[in-house]
Amino acid sequence: MNKNLLYRNIPKVDVLLEDSAIQELIGRYGKETVMESVHIETDRLRAYIAKSENEEEARKEISLLVSRVEKTVTDMHTPNMRMVVNGTGTILHTNLGRAPISEEHMKKVLSLVSGYSNLEYNLDAGKRGERYSHFEKLLCRLTGAEAAMAVNNNASSVLLILSSLAKGGEVIVSRGELIEIGGKFRIPDVMEQSGASLVEVGTTNKTHYDDYEDAVTEETKALLKVHTSNYRIVGFTDSVGIDELIPLAREKDIPVIEDLGSGVLIDLAKYGLAHEPTVQESIAKGADVVCFSGDKLLGGPQAGIIIGKKKYIDKMKKNQLTRALRIDKFTAATLELVLQEYLSEEKAVQNIPVLRMLSESQESVAGRAHRLCGILKERKLPVKTEVKPCESQIGGGSLPLERIPSTAVTIRPEEISVNELEERMRRLPIPIIPRTVNDEILLDMRTVSEQEIDVIAGQLAVSGILEK
Repeated sequence: MNKNLLYRNIPKVDVLLEDSAIQELIGRYGKETVMESVHIETDRLRAYIAKSENEEEARKEISLLVSRVEKTVTDMHTPNMRMVVNGTGTILHTNLGRAPISEEHMKKVLSLVSGYSNLEYNLDAGKRGERYSHFEKLLCRLTGAEAAMAVNNNASSVLLILSSLAKGGEVIVSRGELIEIGGKFRIPDVMEQSGASLVEVGTTNKTHYDDYEDAVTEETKALLKVHTSNYRIVGFTDSVGIDELIPLAREKDIPVIEDLGSGVLIDLAKYGLAHEPTVQESIAKGADVVCFSGDKLLGGPQAGIIIGKKKYIDKMKKNQLTRALRIDKFTAATLELVLQEYLSEEKAVQNIPVLRMLSESQESVAGRAHRLCGILKERKLPVKTEVKPCESQIGGGSLPLERIPSTAVTIRPEEISVNELEERMRRLPIPIIPRTVNDEILLDMRTVSEQEIDVIAGQLAVSGILEK
């Protein structure tokens, strides 16, 4: 095997650049990245030849150089973030972007953010305005709060609230509410960053009014309640509600803050789910400041929403941290559109994807399952498919014990393993993310839309991923 001859057979860069396929790439992507790809692939080819002991295979690799360059430059310009089909049945799937935003809302957002907008411009006064103005009145109307604002996520909300109202002082929290919100981000750690000192009261399972009362000192700046939305303590338990803490807070002239976590504006019990404390209930009970997520049960974009007494919200708006934590124009526009849907609960349930999935009947979900299963059987693919009952879950740290009856399409490949199929589905142009249960692929149709049925069936039929 003459490796020197093989090296000489590698086309020179100037020759490659004259190739029609390479010229087309330059016209599409520009010369810089094409040149980079050429160097990457020629270096890779030389390294391959250096290790190769098979001349025929080495020559084959040389013949594929142009196509390798094409793939490399194309990959450079292909976004890593892609649309996926969520077949897991987890509605608020953190790894898959949590709350989906409706296509209709995104069309409106596109028209608002693709050019200039009045993000921080008061059109009536003809001067600088506030980015919160686009949704503050809406939030107040929907919740009964005096004022509102938003930052980039709910951990930021807690950080900003405590930094504004309790920096240098103490904040009293029940030991059973010192939660970890995910990714090892914990309430005590967020509190430390804010400059406030944590005072734990009670025990993991029981905290009484006296525990709070005995802990209040001249250094106490706030009482903090944290809704345990991502777990439940059951059995021999006791806790103190917001309404019980209000008299103590008023006597000591300190605010009561509630972190609701997921946050919900409608009573989910109407739709067959467990009752989740609503934002309106917290305000009605007397909470001075309430914060919650925008991209969980609200069904909007990632944001930390803060509502409450105007005097406290005004302090936060003036905090230097606010600029570092502020939302952008995409979030502000999307949040306003989603909140407007809540002016009519009926419209909210129809037009906000998360609420629609939560409230959809099992019969409707089953209808989509039968349609997908029928299409797959019609195409005579090398798989066994069935329609089976299953259970969906909320996800995103919301209602952890809640399960929603659903219907799935199961797929058992005949020529390859289930694990191999699951991996191949993740590598499709539009990746399909399923569950694997009892050695079969399971697609929970509660999180699969009508439009995605053709996407699933089409890709399984034409991609060859079901074959050896």
